[in-house]
Amino acid sequence: MRIFKFGGASVKDADGVKNLVSVLQKTGYQDTFLVVSAMGKTTNAMERVVDAYFEDKSSVANALREVMNTHSAILTGLFEDEDHPVFREIQSLFDEVRGFLAWNKSPKYSFVYDQVVGYGELVSTTIVSNYLNLVGIQNSWLDVRDLIKTDNNYRDVKVNWESTQERISNSVKMGKLYITQGFLGSDDNNFTTTLGREGSDYTAAILAYCLDAQSVTIWKDVPGVLNADPRYFEETRLLNKISYREAIELAFYGASVIHPKTLQPLQRKEIPLHVKSFLNPADPGTTVGKGIGIDPEIPCFIVKKNQVLMKLSSLDFSFIVEDNISDLFKLLHDHKMKVDLIQNSAISFSVCVDNKFGKLEALLEQLQGKFKVVHHEEVSLYTIRHFDTAAIESLQNGREVLLEQRGKETVQLVVK
Repeated sequence: MRIFKFGGASVKDADGVKNLVSVLQKTGYQDTFLVVSAMGKTTNAMERVVDAYFEDKSSVANALREVMNTHSAILTGLFEDEDHPVFREIQSLFDEVRGFLAWNKSPKYSFVYDQVVGYGELVSTTIVSNYLNLVGIQNSWLDVRDLIKTDNNYRDVKVNWESTQERISNSVKMGKLYITQGFLGSDDNNFTTTLGREGSDYTAAILAYCLDAQSVTIWKDVPGVLNADPRYFEETRLLNKISYREAIELAFYGASVIHPKTLQPLQRKEIPLHVKSFLNPADPGTTVGKGIGIDPEIPCFIVKKNQVLMKLSSLDFSFIVEDNISDLFKLLHDHKMKVDLIQNSAISFSVCVDNKFGKLEALLEQLQGKFKVVHHEEVSLYTIRHFDTAAIESLQNGREVLLEQRGKETVQLVVK
C-alpha cells in the first residue's frame, strides 16, 4: 500500500482536482490510499466561522456562505450535471455545520473549533471522491474519524495507537484505491478531534505505520524539500536525500514542508517518505529515509515569525536554579506556550515561544509576580542547520539580533 497525501494547494480549485487525477494516471493508483486536505485556504475560512460564532453570531451565516461559495465554484467546474448527487452531499455537510452551531452548548473554543473546522476536509474528500468516480477511477471513501482514535485534548490531541491500529487493519483491504481526510480523528465519545495545523502529513504517517506501507508521498507545489522556504528566502536549493534524523531536526526547528510528528512513526518501520511536485510528478523530488544525513550538505534556513521573546531575571538577584526553572516550565505548559528556544545564565532565563493560543497576557501577569520580565513581541526566530560564516552574516545584515545561540551544527538567532 502506498500513501499519497495531497495538501490544500493541490486541490485549491477545479483545475487542481483535475491535476490530481493526472498524477494518479501517471503514477498508478492500485493499492493506494489518498489523504486529502481541505481545499485551498478553507481551513482559514472555517476558522473565521468559529471566530464569528464566539464574537458575533449574526456574522456566522456570511462567514459560512463564503466557504460554500468557494466550493460551489469548484463543483460547477467539475460536474456538468447539476443533478449529480455530490451537490446534495456537500449541501448536507454544510447543513451539519449549521446544525451543530445551533444546538451546541459548549463554551469551549477548542471543542467548537474541532467540530467545525474539520468539515473542510470532509467536503474536499467528498468532492474529490465523486470526481474520481466520474472519470472512471473507482475509489472507496472512508471517514478518518472512524479510523484514528485520540484523546479529547481538542486542537492538539494524542493518538490512541492500539485502537487506531485495530480499526485501520479491519477497514482497509489490499487492491483498492481509498480516499480519506487528513487532520482529523475522534475521541471516545465520537466527537471530532484535530491533530494540529498541517496535521494531514501526520495522518498519512499514521496510516502508513498501521498498514506497513511501502512508502508515503507528500505532493507539494515545490520540487521537494528545499534548504529554505522560497516565500522568505530568495535563493533555494533542492535537497535530494535526507535522513530521518536530519528531517526530524529540521521539522523540530520549524521547517514547514514536513510536519514535526510525521517522521517518528515512519522511522520506526523505516518507511521512506517522498516529497514531490504535483506539477511535475515524474521529477525525483526528495527522499527521506535511512542512511545519509543530507545531500547536498549545505546550510538550511528555517524561520518562525510572530514569536515572543521573554527575558526573566530574579527580583532579588538570586540564582535561577532548578526549582525556578521547573515553575517556569509548568507555567509555560499551563498557558499552552510552544517553547522554541531557551537560554539561561546564573540570574536570567530567556525563552522564545509561540503564542498560538493567545494566552501571553495571562502568562505575563503571573510571571511578573515572581520575576523581572522584559518581553518582545512579533520577533522572528531564524535557525540555520549546517551553518557557515556567510550564512550567519546573510541573516544578521541590517537586523537587530536580540539573542544568539550556537551549537556544533545549528545556530539560532532571534531578530527584530
